[in-house]
Amino acid sequence: MRTFALLLSFFVAIAGSAFGQAIVLKDGNRIFSSEFSLQEGKIIRTIQIGEQKATSVVDKKNIDSLEWPYPAELTESADLLAKGKTEEAIAVLKKGRDFFENFEGIEGNWYVDIYFAYIEALNQGGKFDDVVKSLPALRALKLTEAQKMRLRIIQLDIERQTTSDYAAIIIEAQGILKETDDSAIGASLWAIIADVHTRKKEWEKALLAYLRIPVFYGTQMQRVPEAELNAAKSLIKMKRYEDASAFLARIVDAYPGSQVADSATKEKAAIAGMKNIIEEETAATDGEQKPKEGEAAPSTDSKPKA
Repeated sequence: MRTFALLLSFFVAIAGSAFGQAIVLKDGNRIFSSEFSLQEGKIIRTIQIGEQKATSVVDKKNIDSLEWPYPAELTESADLLAKGKTEEAIAVLKKGRDFFENFEGIEGNWYVDIYFAYIEALNQGGKFDDVVKSLPALRALKLTEAQKMRLRIIQLDIERQTTSDYAAIIIEAQGILKETDDSAIGASLWAIIADVHTRKKEWEKALLAYLRIPVFYGTQMQRVPEAELNAAKSLIKMKRYEDASAFLARIVDAYPGSQVADSATKEKAAIAGMKNIIEEETAATDGEQKPKEGEAAPSTDSKPKA
């Protein structure tokens, strides 16, 4: 019975290791993630021998590849962005970037994917200077065609923030939209288009552009919270304060504990109790057009006296 239990434990361990995270050496041996750590850019392997531990430095020249499933950092950061927690997502991706950077150039490494997601999160979080500084390193990486397209979006977003040629930016964005049906790219482009309309103070166009993201690109959950917040801000600019207040309240409830919720709370407090100006102006106009009792309604085709 004891022998069966030992065998069962052995096969469970083997099965777990087969699907785990490991460094594959050129001689075919594997070093599982529980057996190594990173210290000042060096890969330190630890081997348990009885009650003693022996450590050694793994030479990168002896590494053939990585056996690494889809990184938890990519999943976790996407979830955080979908909850409006941009700062937390950036921190998670930075940690992943720092880890995989130690294996840059090794087959099976997720460095490029993590780094790209990190730059996109910085861009989404409005960290413009950090994005600009990181672009040379990003361009130097071996990118897939999809990543090259995403790089075009990042570059276009930078142009949006450094030029006043808004017409050219919208034309470029619309041109890229015709080239791809990728929902992630589409959501990013509409965020750029919406921001251009915001900068031009075209509030209604900005509102509609921001709302396209949750309506048509709802699968890109990491883009939705910021788009909804900006849509609510557009309503404020349109003086639709009651509509904006209701929208902001929903954002606060939907993304508790996030930067988006904090911003929504401040915006909601600033317009507390304010009514839709459009409705008031319409009501006033209607009142002015109503003739007083005993008076005839003004003729719409009357001509001025000579």
